[in-house]
Amino acid sequence: MRTRLLLASLLMSVSLLPACGASKSKELPQVERPAEQIYAEATAAAKEKEYNRARALFEEVERQHPYSDLATESQIKSAEISYKALKYDDTIVALDRFIELHPSHPKIAYAHYLKAMCYYEQLSDITRDQDMTRMAMDAFDVVVKRFPESEFSREAALKIDLTNDHLAGKEMDIGRYYQKKRDLTAALNRFKVVIDQYQTTSHVPEALHRLVETYMMLGLKDEATRVAAVLGYNYPGTRWYRDSFVLLEPSQRARLKDNRSWIDRTVSSLLKPS
Repeated sequence: MRTRLLLASLLMSVSLLPACGASKSKELPQVERPAEQIYAEATAAAKEKEYNRARALFEEVERQHPYSDLATESQIKSAEISYKALKYDDTIVALDRFIELHPSHPKIAYAHYLKAMCYYEQLSDITRDQDMTRMAMDAFDVVVKRFPESEFSREAALKIDLTNDHLAGKEMDIGRYYQKKRDLTAALNRFKVVIDQYQTTSHVPEALHRLVETYMMLGLKDEATRVAAVLGYNYPGTRWYRDSFVLLEPSQRARLKDNRSWIDRTVSSLLKPS
């Protein structure tokens, strides 16, 4: 019985061999085609959001016609496809290669901007590490400084403002944490970083209020009044000024109304020795 089963198994294996050979014979070798034809097919695939196929075809243009203009164009298109597919690491690798090989290409500013966007779209919550935010800001800075006349410069500048706001938010988050833990010196330092390095962000009014709050907790009333004066002068209608005003004692509030007491009410004045 065992012998019969063994023979049947062998016969079945032999019968499958021609089928395997037939399937392999159907794998035709890649045919050389004009660059324009492959590029057009890749573009059509990208339009249909067939990203894997589109990327493979753009790479095929470069493989078959490495010295053609379409090969160079395919490099940036392949990176673009990776970006649309949210494969940011692959996109950055492809763009770095393009930037290195074609530093004077008409689309070089776009390549730098797209690289910056890869970092920007990966920005994490302010409670997490901000390395990606800094890389995004540095990459956008390259676009603004190296290509000021490009169509991407203005958008890059706007993104720098947004990344700055993100970094300021991180400093505020840490400052509030220290304040809650009663590590008031560390809290003061964080809030001062915001008004020193991120004066154009939306976090400055709160940072000023937190300074008032922290100085009052430390019993440093003169410093608290000075900051409140700056806050009230620059952001009079904000909830942060109203909250700070409530914290002050009557004598401090009276000083706020005496304009002669404050020669300089700019935010920068707080960074000077009192």
